[in-house]
Amino acid sequence: MIGAVMGAVVLLGSASTARAQFDLGLGSSKQTAAAPAGDSDSVMRITTEWSKSAVAAGDTALLAIVMDIDEPYHLQLHKPQLDWLVATEVSFEGAPAGVFFGDVQWPQPHPIKVNFGDGPQTLDFYAGRAVIFHKVTVGEDVAPGEHPLTIKTTWQACDETTCLPPQDTVTKITLNVVAAGTPTKPLNAQLFDGYTGGSLAEAVPVAGALTIPFFGWDFTIDPNALWLLLIVAAIGGFLLNLTPCVLPLIPIKIMSLSAAAGNRSRCLMLGAVMSAGVVSFWLVLGAMIATISGFSAANQLFQIPQFTIGVGLVIAVMAAGMMGLFATRLPQWVYMVNPSQETVHGSFAFGIMTAILSTPCTAPFMGAAAAWAATQSPVITMATFTAIGVGMALPYLALSAWPRLVEKMPRTGPASELIKQVMGLLMMAAAAYFVGTGIAGWMVTAPDPPTLAYWYFVAFFIAAAGAWLAWRTIKLKPTTGKLASFVLLGVLFIAAAGHIGWHFTRHGPIDWVYYTPERLETAHEQGKVVVLEFTAQWCLNCHALEQAVLMDPQVVEALNSNNVAAIKVDLTGNNPAGNAKLIDAGRRTIPLLVVLSPDGTEVFKSDAYTIRQVLDAIQKAQGKT
Repeated sequence: MIGAVMGAVVLLGSASTARAQFDLGLGSSKQTAAAPAGDSDSVMRITTEWSKSAVAAGDTALLAIVMDIDEPYHLQLHKPQLDWLVATEVSFEGAPAGVFFGDVQWPQPHPIKVNFGDGPQTLDFYAGRAVIFHKVTVGEDVAPGEHPLTIKTTWQACDETTCLPPQDTVTKITLNVVAAGTPTKPLNAQLFDGYTGGSLAEAVPVAGALTIPFFGWDFTIDPNALWLLLIVAAIGGFLLNLTPCVLPLIPIKIMSLSAAAGNRSRCLMLGAVMSAGVVSFWLVLGAMIATISGFSAANQLFQIPQFTIGVGLVIAVMAAGMMGLFATRLPQWVYMVNPSQETVHGSFAFGIMTAILSTPCTAPFMGAAAAWAATQSPVITMATFTAIGVGMALPYLALSAWPRLVEKMPRTGPASELIKQVMGLLMMAAAAYFVGTGIAGWMVTAPDPPTLAYWYFVAFFIAAAGAWLAWRTIKLKPTTGKLASFVLLGVLFIAAAGHIGWHFTRHGPIDWVYYTPERLETAHEQGKVVVLEFTAQWCLNCHALEQAVLMDPQVVEALNSNNVAAIKVDLTGNNPAGNAKLIDAGRRTIPLLVVLSPDGTEVFKSDAYTIRQVLDAIQKAQGKT
């Protein structure tokens, strides 16, 4: 079933991207990057122009990306008006540390009458000559010389009735840096008259650099240090095992490995096969991101309700196997995902499922690494996602290589069966969570908030696990110490279930406004600081950060103040506007929190933030610091 789901996703987006490489020099106005060959030949040509002959260290220049579009074609906006159209996007690679690209100024759109099969309508497109302006800031420590940069432009051309496949055009240019204070010559004054300006102080790192926010510490890694980037990706993969999505599965794997601990070679083989399943999933995901236009993050899988529900059903089957409910003859594929069956295909499938379950819980490091990798060349993308998979698989490989770590787990008898039954009920809670979030995504219409009723089913199975643990422990009559410990643990499960059922279904103390572009614009017009929380019901890390940080009384007071607009961007279901805003914020994964000043300037952005950081960012956006 897992393979079928993944195969369907691949088939849905199997349009390959065409890439062409071209050399452009600083200030060149004659060399062009033609559109890829095929149906899109001669549709669009790209030239680049600089506003200066060179950029002095510590100074700023403007880069113009000029797209000349032939009639009768026109290009999609950077935020298309139809869900199925592919946005125009620009990303940069290869810039040295200290080179930053500021906010982009997009071209003026043109209203054009089209009929794509749904009747005549007027939509906005880029047409004729469209110019994208980027502000480039060179840090004082950047060495003088010629620095090669690569521009990747993603675009889709349409005429009045038909749209061509999306294309990627890769353009190579040179950034000429001179020593601080060196005079430079202005270029292309008439072209850059179309640039309306913006704050130089709020430049953000080029996509070639990897910046990682981590609960108050920010790390920026040189894009040329690929080995260090891969280590960071592997650390992020390892940390995925500590997220609430994956952590419940580790005891299950420990128990299954303990059953084979007496046979060291078999134990190692099963652990290696499971690790291969983990790495295989991340390899497939990396390949999809590298080759499928418009697919950029695992988040997109869980925005497909059928996928999320399918994951939940597979977990339910695994849970039934853990609880010993396979007494009757079932289809063969059911036994393949039964974790109690220590087979090669079962271990491999369990590894794939473990990796799939990790994707809603983007860990610190991994989220930044994955978002960065999505903008790189296919080779680097694949290497990064392989590193994530290897990092995630390491604990399971270690457990299988040193079976003494798991030998003390009970392998047979009533105690072993009780542990499996309790873990099976907890897996049923996980199944209810994914099925529930899938149904919520199916039913929701953006920007309305999704239903939270599924939390009651999650709470029911957790409470059932606690009650069964306490009751069966009493029946087994263990020693007094074990009896007290396991009965107490069962009571804690029941208490946690009650807390989940009450806490996660209530409205909450924050007066959230659910995102639309119009609501964000209104908040800016009213002169409010905007706090954007990117979240989804299937994102457990999002829930954890919201409960631990945003629900703090001080943060609640700040978010509910009259001059702050708390806007939630919920990506639970099909929310094209929310996805476009996430990409506009420079990320592909969630959780993410962005704080904007009243004029729209980004003040703070992080996927791993603290109470103090949020409060300080709001004060900074208000001009109080």
